[in-house]
Amino acid sequence: MKQKTLNNDEKTVKLTKKQRASEAVRILTEIYPDAECALNYKGDPWKLLVMARLSAQCTDARVNLVCETLFEQLPTMEAMANADISLIEELVHSCGLYRMKAKDLKEMSRQLIEDFGGQVPSDMDALLSLSGVGRKIANLIRGDLYQLPAIVADTHCIRICGRLGFYPESLKDPVKVERELVKIIEPSEQSNFCHRIVLFGRETCSARSPKCEICPLNTICKKYAKEHKI
Repeated sequence: MKQKTLNNDEKTVKLTKKQRASEAVRILTEIYPDAECALNYKGDPWKLLVMARLSAQCTDARVNLVCETLFEQLPTMEAMANADISLIEELVHSCGLYRMKAKDLKEMSRQLIEDFGGQVPSDMDALLSLSGVGRKIANLIRGDLYQLPAIVADTHCIRICGRLGFYPESLKDPVKVERELVKIIEPSEQSNFCHRIVLFGRETCSARSPKCEICPLNTICKKYAKEHKI
C-alpha cells in the first residue's frame, strides 16, 4: 500500500500515532537511505555482540577504535574465553566500566562455546541468558543479524520518539518504550528505523540544542506543535 505523504499544513493533532510513525519512517528513509549499524563488526556476529556490550555508556566511535586492537589480540570467542581477565580489562579500559565489561565478554564467549555451539543465537530468551546482554543488545542482534522485528531503545530513540509524541516524553524506561514502539512501527521497518533515529539524533534532534526550525519531522512532532501552538 502506498503511504500517504502529509502536507505541511496538516495538523499534528489530527494524526494517529501510527500515522505519525509511518510518516517518520518515510521521511527518515529518504534522508538516510543506507542507514547501518555504526559499529564496525564486519559481518561477524560475535564481534557485534562484543562491541554492543562495550558500547554501554561509551560512544560507537570509541568502541570501533578500541576494538581494532582488541580483535587483533583476541580475534575469536575461543581466544576471549581463554584470555586472562587482566588482559581484557587492559584492552577495553578506555570504554569505561571496564572491569564489568571484561568479565561479561569473557563469560559471554564461554557461554556461546559451551551452550550454543559457538553460534550467536537469534532467540530473545537465549540472548538474554548471555552475560551482560539486555534487551537493547538482544534487539540489535535480532535486527541486524537475523532481520527480525526489533526495537533498539537507546537514548536517541527514547528521547526523539518521546518528543514526537509516540508516548509521554517523561517515559524513559527502555522496555516500556520498546513496547510502545512495537505497536506503531511496522515490523519490517523497526530495525532500520532505530539506526536512522540515531543518525537523526546526532545531526538534528540533539538532547540539548535540537534544530527544531529546520527539522524535517517538525510537521509531525507533538513537542514542536505544542511549543509553537500549532
